[in-house]
Formats: sequence, structure tokens, C-alpha cells
Amino acid sequence: MRPTRPIYSDILKELRRDRHLTQADMGAMMGISQASYCDYENGVRRMPMEMLCFLADVLDTSTDYILGRTCEARPYPKRGAHRNGAL
Repeated sequence: MRPTRPIYSDILKELRRDRHLTQADMGAMMGISQASYCDYENGVRRMPMEMLCFLADVLDTSTDYILGRTCEARPYPKRGAHRNGAL
């Protein structure tokens, strides 16, 4: 039996396409090749937590949204943001 793709595959593609970015653009921002980014986006390679956090910041969303744990695409307020007058 073939393993299924992680749910974040479709979500990452949707977020990337909504921002008119290519896989090559994403790879360049992350300092990796387009092929490596493609492997992460398609669930061929397991994504490190640091990369997931970076993607959430770059794509202006939350890690929970990328992972399919919430339907709310807006990112959560950053910790300490209320102390800096942001809230």
C-alpha cells in the first residue's frame, strides 16, 4: 500500500500559488534547491520544524494552518507583541 501525502502538501501549494510564487522562488528564499522544496511540498521528505516555522512566517499564516489543524489562515499574534504596542 502506497503512503498518502501529508495534508500540508495541498495547503502549501495553495498558499504558494495564491502568492504567485514558484517552487524555485520558495527554494531560493529557503536556501535550498527547487527540487528539495518540491520534495517537502509533496511530502516526499519530512519537513523540519524550523522550515515549517519559516514557511508560516513567509506565507503569513500559522503552522497549525499549514498542518491542517485549523481552517483559520490568519497567523496568531506573535508572543510579546502586546507588550510592544502591536495589540
